[in-house]
Amino acid sequence: MKKIQLFIFAILLSSTSVFAQSDATKKADKHFAKFQFVDAIEAYNKLIEKGEGNAYIYSRLAEANYNIFSTVESEKWYAKAIEAGASEPEMLFKYSEMLKANGKYEASNVQMDKFASMRPADDRAVMYKANPEYLSKILDKGKKFNVQSLDLNSKMSDFGGTLQDGKLYITSSRNASRKNYGWNEEPFLDIYEYTVAEDESYQAENLLDGKINTKYHEGIVSFTPDGKTMFFSRESFFENIYEKDSVSNTKYSVLHLFKAKKGSNGFSEVEALPINSQNYSIKNPTISQDGSTIYFASDMPGGFGKFDIYKATLDANGNVGTPVNMGQKVNTEGQEMFPYVSSNNTLYFSSTGHLGLGGMDVFYTKEIDGKLAPIRNVGIPINSNGDDFAFRMNEETGEGFVSSNREGGKGSDDIYAIKKLQPLCDVLIVGAVLDEKTGKPVSGALTTLVDANGNVLASKPANTDGKVEYIVECDTPTELKVTMEGYESNKVAVKGSNEEEVAVTVNLKPIEEIITPEQVVLNPIYFDFDKSNITARAAFELDNLVQVMNKYPDMVIQATSHTDFRGSKQYNQGLSERRAQTTIQYVISKGIDASRISASGRGETEPAVDCKPCTDQEHELNRRSQFFITSGGPKK
Repeated sequence: MKKIQLFIFAILLSSTSVFAQSDATKKADKHFAKFQFVDAIEAYNKLIEKGEGNAYIYSRLAEANYNIFSTVESEKWYAKAIEAGASEPEMLFKYSEMLKANGKYEASNVQMDKFASMRPADDRAVMYKANPEYLSKILDKGKKFNVQSLDLNSKMSDFGGTLQDGKLYITSSRNASRKNYGWNEEPFLDIYEYTVAEDESYQAENLLDGKINTKYHEGIVSFTPDGKTMFFSRESFFENIYEKDSVSNTKYSVLHLFKAKKGSNGFSEVEALPINSQNYSIKNPTISQDGSTIYFASDMPGGFGKFDIYKATLDANGNVGTPVNMGQKVNTEGQEMFPYVSSNNTLYFSSTGHLGLGGMDVFYTKEIDGKLAPIRNVGIPINSNGDDFAFRMNEETGEGFVSSNREGGKGSDDIYAIKKLQPLCDVLIVGAVLDEKTGKPVSGALTTLVDANGNVLASKPANTDGKVEYIVECDTPTELKVTMEGYESNKVAVKGSNEEEVAVTVNLKPIEEIITPEQVVLNPIYFDFDKSNITARAAFELDNLVQVMNKYPDMVIQATSHTDFRGSKQYNQGLSERRAQTTIQYVISKGIDASRISASGRGETEPAVDCKPCTDQEHELNRRSQFFITSGGPKK
């Protein structure tokens, strides 16, 4: 994917060694300045062979290999440069990235620790120090997608993957008639179109004509919802816009955005967007599903890093409003690129600044109530140790594309078809079960997670530290119920969330605390309106009574059921008697001998609060069940 950064002069200056260039390095430096990294690597290596290696040459070799994603060589030369005295923070960060790309996670963290100590306020350092175990968390989430390489991939760079009106659009350097670009000695990029066949294969490769493709680079495309307007990026050389280095005479271009109208003969009427500038790049356009917003990446002044993600309004005539930076939650001091907004308004993007597996990873977030949810890593296998970018997904089918230069591909970048297997956004619920009296963990307590309808999602015992973990889909309200012998059962509502982790504490009262000399005091026993059957909530509380009666086998209970004042006296009396009977039947069904429990309905005759009219709270206090101890129980 480093090929995609071919337009970015600033990147190449970010990791310059304190050791200066010399007459001996002029030839190699000239190649480097022209982005001719393959030739630059060869020239610097010749100097090494002559015994002229130093920190400057090592760092240049590291940087050149970094930019063509030659991770093993880049790692080697970063190590040599640092050993020779180079110590710039950005070099340490890139070294950690290369170590990570080569699967050396512990060594990568060592370099990140050094980087963080040198630049503690850097976004990347702050995120790393706040979550040093991020790698295991990403990997432990498991595979939520199936990923398959497309047959259309070539030995060159292929990336993108935009479906529109039965066509697939990609960007590729496979056009052998183009001049090679010195960055990686591949041809310049063009946009290709394929027809989606009935068997869903991609047929009839078609190079878009010269109105779209030029002898310069063209990038990925996006369409308005009606498919009549295509947006894409193109190198500014086409408009004769560039900067020229006065010493090397090297010309440096930027990227501009264009739009093209669809006619009977394809796309034409190509027009540059007014937000373009000769001073910075704008690339990677994507249009929101409702067509009202365009998102893109840019290194325009005022951002947080090398490239940031921006958005701007887009009206029905294709006019673009003022760009707005997506903010520091999305953008870092690294690079954020390739935005994509799906049908449910989830923003997907690629980043080198957020915590990932190496190179660029795909991340996502979503605006909820005007605020962005936490930035999340999409995880494996969408992300790899390489660069992973240009993510697209249909939220309804779970199908889409991602591009990557990971190991095992055909070319330097390849396109992969993806299929979502599990919900992407999830929340880790971390429960702590504690003894309410002592504050100590309760080991072995049985925990059960239920959904809003009372359906059991999962159940497991708390560990020796009283901890338990569950993973649920984002925005899913749940309830964590806990039971333990010797304790009153308890439960805690867990609100639906988009946070990566939610901590909840469930305190358990020792069972003796709910026993008074006269009663076993339970939380309210709820019945559905005008019904007498035992609900899940009622059963949860009655299990505490069963536990008490099992602990004290000589205890005999009389249960009374009361109603509020709503309804006639006769009706309330009958309703309370039915509820009383179902209550004792539940207790008997749990193994308690029938001789040990009796029940009576008291209707509205013994109110806890004598009120007329009554508030809802007063009605609730009157609508109760009580459990009196007639004999047995704890010794006084």
